[in-house]
Amino acid sequence: MHEMEALLREYDRARAYTDDLWKDLSPDEVTWRPHENSSAIGWHLGHQAHVAHFMIRNLTAAEPSPDPELDALMDSANPERFRGALPTIRRLTDFRTTVAERVHARMGDIAVGRVGAPAQLAIVAGHLLTTLINHEYQHDQWISEVRTNDLGHALPPDPDCDLVRRVDGYLVIDGL
Repeated sequence: MHEMEALLREYDRARAYTDDLWKDLSPDEVTWRPHENSSAIGWHLGHQAHVAHFMIRNLTAAEPSPDPELDALMDSANPERFRGALPTIRRLTDFRTTVAERVHARMGDIAVGRVGAPAQLAIVAGHLLTTLINHEYQHDQWISEVRTNDLGHALPPDPDCDLVRRVDGYLVIDGL
């Protein structure tokens, strides 16, 4: 249970870092694409949440999408040239918030054994959360590149945590 709580804190830390990367940007900057074969910061924001929901749904709880209309758009199998028609910033934010709440709820149920096969799901959940955290940071790197290289904004400091380090330029959680 303590490892699950620690991983959920790290998931929240990764999401907060993502927020630090984009919340001070204008809506035009969040939806701007450097070229047709690239993804806007807003797409990455939706994709991070989409993957979190998809993994929770398929690995621990068969539940419907919080916003089914976003599923195809935010799927990385969708070619970049078709990722231009993004929803509003509000809708992206609501989607991210709802998915994070569902991640917490499902991981909480697993942590206290309120699921079938609780020991097996506890193992799955630990690896799943680690993957979700690292996926969040993976897209943060790409958000950072657009933020600095294309939009000219400074980066916030890396998360202050002994468990987070850079590997090949990407933040990763490593150590739980």
